[in-house]
Amino acid sequence: MMMQRGAVGSVVLTAVTLMATVGAAAAAPASDKAAAGVPHGNVTDNLYMSLGAFEDAVSGEDPQVKSMIDRTDIGGVQVVVPWKALEGKKGEYSWSRLDNALQYLQGRHKKLFVQVQDRFFDVAMKDANVPQYVKDKGGVAPTVDENPDNPTTQGAVVAQWNTEVRADFQAMLKAMAEKFDGKLAGVNLPETAVEVDTKTDQTKYTSKSYIDAEIDNMLYGKKVFAKTQFIQYVNFLPDDDDHKRMKEMFDLAKDKQIGIGGPDTLPDRKYQMENSYKFLHEYKDALPLVAMAVQEPDIKAKDPNTGNPYTRERFTDFAHDYLGARQLFWTTEADWLHETPA
Repeated sequence: MMMQRGAVGSVVLTAVTLMATVGAAAAAPASDKAAAGVPHGNVTDNLYMSLGAFEDAVSGEDPQVKSMIDRTDIGGVQVVVPWKALEGKKGEYSWSRLDNALQYLQGRHKKLFVQVQDRFFDVAMKDANVPQYVKDKGGVAPTVDENPDNPTTQGAVVAQWNTEVRADFQAMLKAMAEKFDGKLAGVNLPETAVEVDTKTDQTKYTSKSYIDAEIDNMLYGKKVFAKTQFIQYVNFLPDDDDHKRMKEMFDLAKDKQIGIGGPDTLPDRKYQMENSYKFLHEYKDALPLVAMAVQEPDIKAKDPNTGNPYTRERFTDFAHDYLGARQLFWTTEADWLHETPA
């Protein structure tokens, strides 16, 4: 099965709808007519960008993006934060950059979502943005990308299937939760799509151990972020053509009330519809939150129903009505963000 991934490190502003967290017991999937249902409300628009891009904006180096943050129709910002930005030497954590981002946004009555990044596209393994000590013990694996929307590229992913590496990653999540739980609007782990280059890998990767590790991190994140909405992005899984493992993840998300989202909103796109989208649609009334991104490649993609590029309304309506999204994270390249708010 051909794997697909999200955008390649693009700077994105996301529109997000901020709704109250549902504390009730998990409802049945949407297909169950007896389901109590989770009220979806409206979609809130937020900006999506790397931490560095956010800092460039607020410093004044990128005044156009800074003005987007202050738009009245923008609810907050999702920043993508690589592991290395939070931990240098083993067990030595640095929170100043997140503190500064949170303080800046709180002063403007905006929300902060944080995506903790452990995989990197279009980079050599040696340049993966993870702590050096993780690299030194062989904790990074090579990846290839066969997304039909982009040429095949090389990348890297943290070898979460290595129990020692995963313990280090979870220790960082725990320390982050001790500092920020209840202060952030949401924390998410990135997309599940990955294709490890098994010809050169030396980490003993298997698709089963990879998915087991993703599930373990998802459950651990929910455990330590008790007051902040925790979200797992799910799009594709390796060697899961029957989707049993993906269903397992959605069942756990429903049971443990973990938010689910994805790195791309591509209405009626064949590969997405056959994978995570069908589960998002089925489970949308049972999940506490669905949060989706509209990244740079998405706004350039063509609607299979019209042959024309997707419109803002098409993105929003599909994300809300079909996927059940209440948070949307938009690339700053979206046309409507360059127009005066209505």
